[in-house]
Amino acid sequence: MPQSYIKRILNARVYDVARETPIDEARLLSQRLGNRILLKREDMQPVFSFKCRGAFNKLAQLSREQLDRGVIAASAGNHAQGLALAAATLKVKAIIVMPKTTPSIKVEAVKSRGAKAILFGDTFEEAVTHARELVETHGYIYIPPYDDPDIIAGQGTIGVEIVRQLSHPPDAIFIPVGGGGLLAGVAAFVRYMWPETKIYGVEPADAACLELAMRTGRRGTLKEVGLFAEGCAVAQIGKETFRVIKDLIDGVITVSSDEMCAAIKDIFEDTRCIAEPAGALALAGLKKFIEAEKLEGKTLLTIVSGANTNFDRLRYISERTEVGEKREAVLSAVIPERPGAFKTFCQAVGKRNITEFNYRYSDANQARVFVGLTVNPTTTDRIDLLDALRAQGYSVDDLTDNEMAKLHVRFMVGGHVPGQVGQECVYRFEFPERPGALGKFLSVLGNRWNISLFHYRNHGAAYGRVLVGFQVGESDRPSLEEAFKTLGYRYWNETDNTAYQQFLAATQ
Repeated sequence: MPQSYIKRILNARVYDVARETPIDEARLLSQRLGNRILLKREDMQPVFSFKCRGAFNKLAQLSREQLDRGVIAASAGNHAQGLALAAATLKVKAIIVMPKTTPSIKVEAVKSRGAKAILFGDTFEEAVTHARELVETHGYIYIPPYDDPDIIAGQGTIGVEIVRQLSHPPDAIFIPVGGGGLLAGVAAFVRYMWPETKIYGVEPADAACLELAMRTGRRGTLKEVGLFAEGCAVAQIGKETFRVIKDLIDGVITVSSDEMCAAIKDIFEDTRCIAEPAGALALAGLKKFIEAEKLEGKTLLTIVSGANTNFDRLRYISERTEVGEKREAVLSAVIPERPGAFKTFCQAVGKRNITEFNYRYSDANQARVFVGLTVNPTTTDRIDLLDALRAQGYSVDDLTDNEMAKLHVRFMVGGHVPGQVGQECVYRFEFPERPGALGKFLSVLGNRWNISLFHYRNHGAAYGRVLVGFQVGESDRPSLEEAFKTLGYRYWNETDNTAYQQFLAATQ
């Protein structure tokens, strides 16, 4: 155990900018889950995230000569705001390099604290490279977001508060993981004080760099990183953070974007505050752990790490919440194309509420419908529903876990294209959410391939989700995908996706 961190944490300077945040009981959620759920409210910090703790402690350890040189960081969010606040408090020049995809609300928040924001590159890695170049050119002091002993110690003060605020150790603590600074700091102190308390890190399933390191025994780099929980979108766990974490935690839990959306709603219902996806990440893991282990009567604590989310992102979060809570089933069903068929189908689903119903006439004999239905998440209700519909002669496919269906197809149900549009292939993309992204896409494609389908919907995130169809022969598809690679946009071939084939593909 890295006991050297205990003294670092106890001596950390954070309260010049940070406040001691409360631990609130999530009363409604506790009743629903049959366990006592506690929320450590780091979303209540002046910058709405725990990041100001580590940033200020790092600056407090620098000499006056170092501070006078100015400090710099690369960040797309909470670290930027935490450092800006810390620098303003100490009257230090601060430069923050942010990707061009950074939401304007975060850029303006940094500027309002007196820091200089430089927008550079489309990715975090490009921003880091540029920040390092400015260090070499101007002699600034680089302030890392997590992989630094002083940063870790600053975040560890949360553990000190938890121990002081609770009269008895909780059975388990759940902590969000990006680069690992928060988990390392809190785990070091809590494990020292409460060795019997279980400690779990929680990661997004599409950014599980700690899970990879724990499984293989060494730090690896993820090829792709999901961006929904941007505060935890890290491709490789920190070197120092992994050294601290690996022998202290009891496990790593990974959760989906939909599960994070459900946790955001849970926090709102108990606190009337809206957490960002990374802020609700650990609660999503806690809920998943309760379900997997069938826990009852336990005291479980989680850290609500931040609340810096864009307002226009709430639409997307709200849409995905019911699926994330497993209270909604999304189905594709075939019903007869005749009067009264819809009524008969409604009778077949029983007393369940229909949350969504999409239909467009396309065939004289049968209709393909896209339907959402409420289900009981605590039972086998969804499976029972599918079995019941099939027993009554309906052809049904479960699209509840189909990303393309939920992101695009549900908004596009309008009938199949005519057969003459043949040789269509469909791809799902993540476009950088900035001016010129579509123009770049179209310029790379040129006039070589005809676009037969296009769907985009703003989700208030750094990247837009786009579905594009192309008329392209089988032999020419490798050339098309080579063109995609020059863009640098993430993409998936969805031509064989069940939702596309059933609702959008060409008919003969």
